[in-house]
Amino acid sequence: MRNRRNIFLIGPMGAGKTTVGRLLGRALGLEFWDSDKEIERRTGVTVPMIFEYEGEAGFRRRESEVIADLTGKEGIVLATGGGSVLVPENQECLAARGLVIYLQCSVQKQLERTHKDINRPLLQTENPRQRLEELLRVRDPIYRQLADYIVDTGQHSSRSAVRRVINLYEKSGARLRAE
Repeated sequence: MRNRRNIFLIGPMGAGKTTVGRLLGRALGLEFWDSDKEIERRTGVTVPMIFEYEGEAGFRRRESEVIADLTGKEGIVLATGGGSVLVPENQECLAARGLVIYLQCSVQKQLERTHKDINRPLLQTENPRQRLEELLRVRDPIYRQLADYIVDTGQHSSRSAVRRVINLYEKSGARLRAE
């Protein structure tokens, strides 16, 4: 049976996983984790530096270790990296250990939210819009297949998205606190 006390946020960069996750953790009294920040904490270097020295494959290996560790916790909200769903083992950990919410938003909204962020190695390209469209074309079917619910964060405030996720969380039969 799935551990419904955990909430795992998946979706593309710029969808609001970290912002919504932090707010959700506070609202529900759950510990908040961000997989990218945990990778940086464990390695002592930034995600772009890992990409530079180890490539995407090296980063994905580190990400899988962190996701396996964090999804093993109880009573957490986890914001995952946009590409974390590309690894089948990550999909299995997420699906088996918590409620998976796909935070969805348009490519235009992603561009608005990420255009000044230099810590997004996959967007360091001549045409970020094209890159985001390519990533979404590959990842969107995986997000949809893996998600228990989809919440659109492109047209609503973060607080509105949090209220929607809390409603879905409660609807799913999750307990807000351990007994």
